[in-house]
Amino acid sequence: MKAIVVTEQGNPVAPNIALRDDWEPSIETKPGEVVIRTLASALNHMDLWVGRGVPGLDLAYPRVSGCDGCGIVESIGPGVDSAWIGRQVIYNAAVQINRGIGPDEAPRSTLAPEYELIGEHHFGAHAERFVCPADNLAAVDGADPVQAAAFGLCALTAYSMMVTKGDLRPGQTVLIPGIGGGVATAALSIARYLGCPTCVTSRHQWKLDQARELGAELGILDEGQDWSRDIRSWTGRRGVDMAVDSVGKVTHLNCIKSLGRGGAYVTPGCTTGPNATTDLARIFWNQLRILGSTMGTNEEFREVTSLFRSGRLAPVVDKVYKSSACVAAYERLEAGDQFGKIVIDWRE
Repeated sequence: MKAIVVTEQGNPVAPNIALRDDWEPSIETKPGEVVIRTLASALNHMDLWVGRGVPGLDLAYPRVSGCDGCGIVESIGPGVDSAWIGRQVIYNAAVQINRGIGPDEAPRSTLAPEYELIGEHHFGAHAERFVCPADNLAAVDGADPVQAAAFGLCALTAYSMMVTKGDLRPGQTVLIPGIGGGVATAALSIARYLGCPTCVTSRHQWKLDQARELGAELGILDEGQDWSRDIRSWTGRRGVDMAVDSVGKVTHLNCIKSLGRGGAYVTPGCTTGPNATTDLARIFWNQLRILGSTMGTNEEFREVTSLFRSGRLAPVVDKVYKSSACVAAYERLEAGDQFGKIVIDWRE
């Protein structure tokens, strides 16, 4: 079958991407799994991490990534309801790992779930067919496959960190630095759905202009300045209630300085690096909350997918490529030129 393959580990990633028509991994289902025929798949920053190599994770190459996809359930494994066959679905790429508890282990009541990722630990959706646990599926019958493929992981990530963990309330103010990527645009969509006035930053004026068209109330061109003063002015010196920061090192301190008392700094990643400078005095004096978040549970996935099915939330699609143009798709992702999601259309 056809598959977009990372031929070997390296940086940059795009030169190591190839479309193969002889990819024949095992797609036999284990109990609880289904085989999905891919209609569309979407790129995430995770695809670059898989190409470059993930610290602490021994990945074998060649391999197929792909954390987001939409397709038709073709076959099922033992223990799966036959009603799934023929349904159009998207999936939660985060597969929760349930490890046994030892006799001397401390209570786990405050521990977050441990995940393995379809498209990282396991082969993903950048192929004509792939395997997925049935528990991770959500039906999206009749939806545009490109839109559906672009929705899943980024919307889930944004929903989990903003709504579940960050406890964002309707009408509160939100800051999203580095607007343009899938998580950032999903965060803007969720903020607007909740009626939250939102400010975005970017190094590119055209991205700010597009964000304003999507409902952002303030756009700040980031030229390396301390833009927290602009945020304070915008909020009447109060500060924002939430900063959604997937950029990391270069935006962290400005985000902390932009938060009002009791505000939440939520982060699902750090594309510019993890070793940020912070301000501990502001954190304790203003009683700020610092929240890390990785993907989300199947329950959260079903909640946010319900908002997609009802038309309340929709992804931002940057550009659609055929599988034969996969190298160009990776080049666009790697250059950071996109606004929204880059999607691969597998339909002939």
